[in-house]
Amino acid sequence: MARSQRVAPEYLQQVNSALKGNGYPSKSKFTEHVTPCLSTVKKFLDGKPVDFEYFVEICEKLGLDWQEISDKETLAADTKPPMEETSPFITGSPINHPSRFFGRQKELKRLFQILKRHPLQNAAIIGKRRIGKTSLLHYLKNITVTPKEELRQQQKSDWLPNPEIYKWIFIDFQDSRMASREYFLSHILESLNLKVPTPCDLDHFMDVVSDHLQNPTIILLDEIGVGLQRCEELDDEFWESLRSLATNHTGGNLAFILATHESPTELARSTGHSSPFFNIFGYTAYLRNFTEAEARELIASSAIAFPEDDVEWILRESGCVPLLLQILCSERLFSLEEGESGEEWKEEGLLQMKPFMHLLE
Repeated sequence: MARSQRVAPEYLQQVNSALKGNGYPSKSKFTEHVTPCLSTVKKFLDGKPVDFEYFVEICEKLGLDWQEISDKETLAADTKPPMEETSPFITGSPINHPSRFFGRQKELKRLFQILKRHPLQNAAIIGKRRIGKTSLLHYLKNITVTPKEELRQQQKSDWLPNPEIYKWIFIDFQDSRMASREYFLSHILESLNLKVPTPCDLDHFMDVVSDHLQNPTIILLDEIGVGLQRCEELDDEFWESLRSLATNHTGGNLAFILATHESPTELARSTGHSSPFFNIFGYTAYLRNFTEAEARELIASSAIAFPEDDVEWILRESGCVPLLLQILCSERLFSLEEGESGEEWKEEGLLQMKPFMHLLE
């Protein structure tokens, strides 16, 4: 399946009519109801390629059959689009591909430092919402095994001496299935290619992992606050067992990295948990806004260079908040691609920033 898709020319009129036909008076209003930003929606309506997942989401929201309206030549393509045509400015979801990730070098050095030596150590990533915690977890998981030709020039990827032996497991507690203890445990075993016992309870899980885990393994726990607040089956006994497994039964080959907006111990206390699991995180990476240097590196990644006056305006208005930087850069790049010479992109950028202005506080 192609990585991007566009509307076939013969369906453009139908697609644009569907916008008002579904009660959306403008493109901006429609954008409030979908993940993609305004520039992506505009590209979709103009018949330009957009990310495949966004293409399907927009079609479903407008009641369109995405397979019917897809450009068949694009749909049949089986090659990745050239990396230079992939925008680094992502505003609606975490960053999954390492080439689109910027900054956090200090935190990366410390995190990989505790993961490349034996025994593996545990870490917490703390930061306010939308600061990039999930993106950092994905980066840790993917950067060391991504082919160099898919990375930016001089982007560091040799963080680990033998990355191929590492196992990474990503757990998203916003996935309601993770609220089930059995599903959680079986998911870990399947990710490790270990046999899932029947029943898959804590005792059997502990036996399988302690007997068969030989590779360094890192379990990434995203949105753990959700898990503590909503998942009744993940009680203190559950967390104590995980602590015991990492500390005493896997020969130093198991570590946990969690992402949260407050300290693990405070989070556990506020949700009524008393397990010592939340005391094993020896290193904490505190994510804050980008430094100016990090922000400039992100801006400079644009396929079309921004005028220096625009760079200064983006730095000032965004406060170097990663999400706000992405929004303003996305709008500026779109305006340059469209050959627009006015200042409308600034107005649109500020409008798109409006729901996230609290991030500047």
